[in-house]
Amino acid sequence: MRLTATGLLVAMAAAFIFLNRYSGTHPAWGYVLAFSEAALVGGLADWFAVTALFRHPLGLPIPHTAIIPANKDRIADTMAAFLRSNFLTPQVVARRLHGFNIAASAGAFLTDPARGGESRIRAGAAGLFADILESLDQERLGGMVKAGLRRQIEKIDLAPLLGQMLTNAIADKRHIPVLEAMIRWIGGMIEQNETLIRDMIHERANTIMRWTGLDERLANGVLDGTYRLLAEILVDEHHPLRSKAEEALHGLARDLLEDPEMQARVESWKAEILANPAIGHWLDGMWERSRQALLRTVRDPDKALSGSIGLSLGELGKALSEDRRLQQLINRFSRRTLVGIVSRYGDEIVRIVSETVRRWDAKTVTARIEGAVGRDLQFIRINGTLVGGFVGLCIHGLEKLL
Repeated sequence: MRLTATGLLVAMAAAFIFLNRYSGTHPAWGYVLAFSEAALVGGLADWFAVTALFRHPLGLPIPHTAIIPANKDRIADTMAAFLRSNFLTPQVVARRLHGFNIAASAGAFLTDPARGGESRIRAGAAGLFADILESLDQERLGGMVKAGLRRQIEKIDLAPLLGQMLTNAIADKRHIPVLEAMIRWIGGMIEQNETLIRDMIHERANTIMRWTGLDERLANGVLDGTYRLLAEILVDEHHPLRSKAEEALHGLARDLLEDPEMQARVESWKAEILANPAIGHWLDGMWERSRQALLRTVRDPDKALSGSIGLSLGELGKALSEDRRLQQLINRFSRRTLVGIVSRYGDEIVRIVSETVRRWDAKTVTARIEGAVGRDLQFIRINGTLVGGFVGLCIHGLEKLL
């Protein structure tokens, strides 16, 4: 389009030069000459106007040109303020979400992600989201996500939650497979370290026992008795030691739910774990993996939603589409969550946008804005050339009539 607009301008210049030489040969040439002259002026004026938005025309530092590069910081602040006031206020988000069935829409998408009427919109939205996610400051954005996740974990009252989970597991007998797995693990560890156990018994036996060979018999007896005890605990659901273990689990669940000292101890352990640098590294890795997985999903949603994962998500989508109570719960939670996120992090989000645009150099800002506007910029030049020509034609006609 740039070549077309420039070619039209060159054509008007060539026509003006040619017709200016032969203007007296026929009365009609005067109209054509007026058209080409006015079109040349209009085309040059609009070329200057369009160019002055993004750069200095012909590289000359003319005042009030290269407007966008010179004001990129103000543009960044204006974009951030516009985003904050029109999209990221709790009132706007609540109003937009009112009456919008988020759960049903998500269910329809998961059930049939390649729906024909929505595929282009979905692909465009996914591409836009991926571009935004890649262009934002990853360190700042990741830090915001990790800080929010850490704060949510700190707010969780962990001891009662663990106590309730343990109580429910015991009531449903879900602890039995875990208990039996631990018994098998103990048996396996003893079997793997049987030589070490025998050596320990031999070293602690006195000389007479070693001389008479009783130490070997003692080692065999200890190992055989241990294996027999573990087997009895494993097969006998009413074994006294198994009952003791279950009593201990009941007591632990009760302490987690009711004992302030146990609850304070769990909170102390949680604080120590969160303060450990290894948790920070783990959160870094989890955020980066989540970001990359999200990018892969939005870049190629059809591939990401294929296979067994796609089937599982399809079942989830069916439940979301048909279960009214589930929709109400999810919609209420989504609205509260989104409004809360906007209320807490709206300023931080727009600050990231503003600082990201500020860090772009003038060339990057110019290229991105010019590319976003696209062909319409060149249509301004084309229209200026043609409109200028018709105006010149009308003026010449009026001049002849008067």
